[in-house]
Amino acid sequence: MAAAMQKAFSLTKSCGSSCAVRCLGTSASQYATAKAGVSKKTLAKPGIRNIVLVEGVRTPFLMSGTSYKNLMPHDLARTALQGLLRKTGISNDMVDYIVYGTVIQEVKTSNIAREAALGAGFSNRIPSHTVTQACISSNQAITTGIGMIASGGCDSVVAGGVEFMSDVPIRHSRKMRKLMLSMNKAKTLPARLQLVSQMLSASALTPELPAVAEFSTGETMGHSADRLCAAFGITRQEQDEFAVRSHTLAKTATDKGLLTDKLAYKVPGVAAPVDKDNGIRPSSMQAMGKLRAAFVKPHGTITAANASFLTDGASACLIMSEEKALELGLKPKAYLRDYLYVAQDPKDQLLLGPAYATPRIVEKAGLTMSDISVFEYHEAFAGQIMANLKALDSDFFCKSYMNRSAKYGAPPMEKLNLWGGSLSLGHPFGATGVRLVTTAANRLEAEDGQYAVVAACAAGGLGHAMVVERYPSK
Repeated sequence: MAAAMQKAFSLTKSCGSSCAVRCLGTSASQYATAKAGVSKKTLAKPGIRNIVLVEGVRTPFLMSGTSYKNLMPHDLARTALQGLLRKTGISNDMVDYIVYGTVIQEVKTSNIAREAALGAGFSNRIPSHTVTQACISSNQAITTGIGMIASGGCDSVVAGGVEFMSDVPIRHSRKMRKLMLSMNKAKTLPARLQLVSQMLSASALTPELPAVAEFSTGETMGHSADRLCAAFGITRQEQDEFAVRSHTLAKTATDKGLLTDKLAYKVPGVAAPVDKDNGIRPSSMQAMGKLRAAFVKPHGTITAANASFLTDGASACLIMSEEKALELGLKPKAYLRDYLYVAQDPKDQLLLGPAYATPRIVEKAGLTMSDISVFEYHEAFAGQIMANLKALDSDFFCKSYMNRSAKYGAPPMEKLNLWGGSLSLGHPFGATGVRLVTTAANRLEAEDGQYAVVAACAAGGLGHAMVVERYPSK
């Protein structure tokens, strides 16, 4: 398929290498007449519980190896959960269930949801479990909670996620692990000495280092993204421009105090409280252009500056049935409406989840793209975002791979990730989904919009999308 895409997308040069970020949303004119908040239709359905987002919080997202480096992942998760308790004012025994997402697990806290909840002071009578679905792990935590509430099994659920890249597990080699296990069974001294001699071999002593790579294909996500950029004709300049945009918007949002989900965290051993995301670094195109290819060398277009960085961080949100929230006197931020998951070929379409999911979720909700005021897409790579936009705006792709009669159309850039994204804010794998949903809800309020679409790709060729509806002011 890669070769076919390479050939096919040479036909889309009008939205390929000659098109810069400023004209990326080639369907913008199609939606130009749509204004925020014009639709008065609600997505409430008779006989189905309304489920609301009451609040979402997160620790500042930090580059791995910085101020969080001496912590453990459950420290970050605990801090996010404590921040949620403080911000909502709920009691520590009011929640019915806690679901938490993570990707690279710390073996000492395998069910980190439970350990973090106990550490945060939640009642020990509240059940909790941990989920993992790569970069959409906290998306899965949220939708698991939605399912629990919709079924009537719960009225209130805390969902969240954490990732800690400053201390990832590094394992002994498989040979060493087998020898160590055999040592427990060895009965005699000669048998033990024989095992020890084997342990001293280079093949046994060489550790297994973690890699962000697909098990099914053996390919890193960066390599997949580079090939995707080549297939869609996305240039290095376009990617660098999008990265500059993300960092610039994130800095503006930070300076204006718009990122209200961010907590201040007094990290033990760090002098000043951590209250800012430290990966936001607006740069010039000239400086960006000096960086070398990070994955496909020397001719690849993805660099350290137009890709999301390894990040430490945690998030948490409170979701409830509307009647329970109102009973407790809580003011919801938004309704959590329809959602869905998609899956594609992890070799050639690893990162195209948003392209596949966006049309389906909008149509499932009975809306059109012009109804959507806010788009929050996960930015794994600048090229990945642009590939999804170009896929949605390609007749060939939509007809050949999405079984549509014509191109669906991409979200307009003036509605996409206006407070920055994962490229600038950071991407703790297990925590990003809550940030996306909370930011979408906060942007709807700030921009006077009614509907938002949240979408993200994930390892394994997975994707997620959700429709968020602004909660009425009255």
